[in-house]
Amino acid sequence: METLPFGVWAALAGLLAGTVLGLAARLGDFCTLGALESAAYGDDQRRLRLWGVVLAVAILGVFLGDAYGLIAVGDTIYHQIAWNPVASILGGALFGYGMAMAGNCGFGALVRFGGGDLRSLVVVVVMGVFAFVTLSGPLAPLRQALFAQTEATGPQGITADLGALTGLAPLAIAAILAAGCLIWALSYAPLRRARKQLAWGVAAGLAVVWSFAATTWLAEASFGEIAVEGLSFTAPIGRSLIWLMTSTAGGISFSVGTVAGVMLGALAGSLARGLFRWEACEDPRELGRQVSGAAMMGIGGVVALGCSVGQGVSAFATLAWSGPVTLAAIAAGALFGLRRLIGGFQPQ
Repeated sequence: METLPFGVWAALAGLLAGTVLGLAARLGDFCTLGALESAAYGDDQRRLRLWGVVLAVAILGVFLGDAYGLIAVGDTIYHQIAWNPVASILGGALFGYGMAMAGNCGFGALVRFGGGDLRSLVVVVVMGVFAFVTLSGPLAPLRQALFAQTEATGPQGITADLGALTGLAPLAIAAILAAGCLIWALSYAPLRRARKQLAWGVAAGLAVVWSFAATTWLAEASFGEIAVEGLSFTAPIGRSLIWLMTSTAGGISFSVGTVAGVMLGALAGSLARGLFRWEACEDPRELGRQVSGAAMMGIGGVVALGCSVGQGVSAFATLAWSGPVTLAAIAAGALFGLRRLIGGFQPQ
């Protein structure tokens, strides 16, 4: 700690978490859009139900950490900023629709790029640029006017609201909800038989727990220089691009580490399965659809304060209301987009 900046330590923590998540995607088929596609059109719910395993491990792990002082759930952005349901729904739906148009979310695009798909590099760059166009660029005033972000005035989230109604401690509520997620996941027999996939689901959930635990420790050690955060891939992609273009080690962060880690894990997983191959886009219409989808994801992800991983897993793990609501909106937007694509819709 005395020889390296805190930002470097945060990046190393992110690198580890991202690598595990990239491996889970390649070796355990953990993917948002793929889960929806296979469940809706492939008569296979294994990838969808795997989300129940990931969430069960993440929720229980995060609140165990919170109970023992290892994770500061209340210091995360999901609890520090007052929840805006409209932003979660509209931003999530736009993100989901863009995800269908692009063929992947930001996390999935990083995974595919790690496997040699150059089309996904375009998605990653466009999404990162439009995230910052919306976060602090030309669209920022409009975003602030329509979806103002204000500081929360007190405890908020599922545990706060259910705790007030039932008197249960946050850990008890988290354990009940985690058990529900796990039961839903394991009630599907094909997933129960897929032990390797289950193991990677557990690993993905632990990566989320590690992210919050590591950044909580670093936040305390750095006196707030490092923020408490989980895995997310909208604004962090933009931050990684900015760091690559403008910064040295002093500007490195947890976000940069997670983005690099996902690509590294995806590369390792692709090589292990013999799936690495260079691919490029041969259809200009397909590339146009992917670019427009990436732009929508960048805008929607910033409005919703996170992507399918940032809200759907990380925020959900902290039991912020924005997590399940945004995840449902993303799923609805993606299914609508997939239906239009399958029905022959082609953007002009």
